[in-house]
Amino acid sequence: MDDGQSDRRCPQPGRPCSPLSLGLLQMQLILHYDETYREVKYGNMGLPDIDSKMLIGINVTPIAALLYTPVLIRFFGTKWMMFLGVGIYALFVSTNYWERYYTLVPSAVALGMAIVPLWASMGNYITRMAQKYYEYSHYKERDEQGPQQRPPRGSHAPYLLVFQTIFYSFFHLSFACAQLPMIYFLNHYLYDLNHTLSSVHSCGTNSQGILSGFNKTVLKSLPRSRNLIVVESVLMAVAFVAMLLVRPTEEIDLRSVGWGNIFQLPFKHVRDFRLRHLVPFFIYSGFEVLFACTGLALGYGVCSVGLERLAYLLVAYGLGASASSLLGLLGLWLPRQVPLLSGAGLHLLLTISLFFWAPTPRVLRHIWILYVAAILWGVGSGLNKTGLSTLLGILYEDKERQDFIFTIYHWWQAVAIFVVYLGASLPMKVRLSGLGEGLWGIRHPPSPSSGNIPSECPPWPRSPGRAPLTKGWPQTQTSRAASPPEGLSLPLAEGFTVCSLPVGHPSRLVCRWVTCSPGVGL
Repeated sequence: MDDGQSDRRCPQPGRPCSPLSLGLLQMQLILHYDETYREVKYGNMGLPDIDSKMLIGINVTPIAALLYTPVLIRFFGTKWMMFLGVGIYALFVSTNYWERYYTLVPSAVALGMAIVPLWASMGNYITRMAQKYYEYSHYKERDEQGPQQRPPRGSHAPYLLVFQTIFYSFFHLSFACAQLPMIYFLNHYLYDLNHTLSSVHSCGTNSQGILSGFNKTVLKSLPRSRNLIVVESVLMAVAFVAMLLVRPTEEIDLRSVGWGNIFQLPFKHVRDFRLRHLVPFFIYSGFEVLFACTGLALGYGVCSVGLERLAYLLVAYGLGASASSLLGLLGLWLPRQVPLLSGAGLHLLLTISLFFWAPTPRVLRHIWILYVAAILWGVGSGLNKTGLSTLLGILYEDKERQDFIFTIYHWWQAVAIFVVYLGASLPMKVRLSGLGEGLWGIRHPPSPSSGNIPSECPPWPRSPGRAPLTKGWPQTQTSRAASPPEGLSLPLAEGFTVCSLPVGHPSRLVCRWVTCSPGVGL
């Protein structure tokens, strides 16, 4: 494949794009890549240029999501935002009935705009529903304690872990289901590897760009328009069923934040030390899933065993990720960061192994290695996504709105995907080195069950109307936020509690915990 068309077959959006649109975009780009299909079906309409603009729209638009995502969620609410996001995915599918510049490119831009709001809404919704389920299952204890008594910190964690595990297990399973149109429809029209890889001479770590030298004709016969309409109609039906399952009748109240603060809160949350230390995980989660799509599946898989086996490699990846998402339940017994770091460690071992492996084109005897690598990479992805979303929900369970947190998470992920998209034409060794650098930059994430604390020491407050009192943990209900979370051990030598009596309110004790531990890393 020449440089001008090197990024037109595997959908670059990666994980933020739903598996439904992933399978559709994958099949669409394969058809548009074939020279014969373009000339017979569309003449000189310029499909390669349209496909390039589509990918730009999907990858570039989410960069501005940090500005408009909180506004959209504040205006529509969580459930309606999910409903509209799935509706935009359905709109993108429907444009394939009439493929023109004015249908494909605007729908791709709309799809890019919907990625971060949809995922932020889903993360917020799953977290809130886990909390609601805890309250429902412990309603007797809640009645005994009183309606004003908050549940102990960390009590929602097991429920949130189970909810996130179930969601990501089904989500990654849908990666395998998205390949069904390729397996049962398009694979019957593809040339074998001896034709498509006739001019490919290097694969894996020795390759440069995406499939350099790939044949420009991949279809041995053109699919009938009627068959294409049937496949697209099935995908449309799936999209509409997903919209109906959202049921935007029950709403979560997110209108407690005014319009004036809606633009400031995402940037204020970015300064949170817990998010700062999780940013490497956010960035790497974008790197690894796009590498699985473009690097592992294309640079190692299709380059050596042919385009007709692309779907099976992605099925192996999806099944491995789905099964490993269930392993996230180990977080019920292990520290929360163990599954997250285990996934990153597995990816590091695979990255080092792939750096020294260059499969031979048109040779099938090493295909089992590709399937094992795809499954193991999926295992790491499943542990990464499940562990990261669960950890965010646990760390910020006391927030009334978690959509800001998940917006920052998926925004960083979109930025990482955009960077990988820009570097798609780089040599494979450079891309693997960047992936390894992202893994090396990961440190131990802040955990609710560990003593990870920030390394900065805020200045001692000195206001004329407040007198600092003794050090120690306040036990009053009004200052509950100042007490250490359940399971969190913070030595007093590394911080102190500042308590004061406000002027005019001698009966009101105000306390806050100030940490001061230079040299403690996360």
